[in-house]
Amino acid sequence: MTRPHTGPTPEEIKEKHDLEEALEEGLQETFPGSDPVSVTQPAPSRADGHVKRSD
Repeated sequence: MTRPHTGPTPEEIKEKHDLEEALEEGLQETFPGSDPVSVTQPAPSRADGHVKRSD
């Protein structure tokens, strides 16, 4: 049995909105540029051992 389609929850709407804002800000901060904007941060390399990153 399938459930009726329901719209996104308020939390999902807020998360999507926040993500869109972060992408837009990143795009504006890097324009003009040749590399695409990325919301995720790569895993630290061995050379980054001395750098602390906040999550």
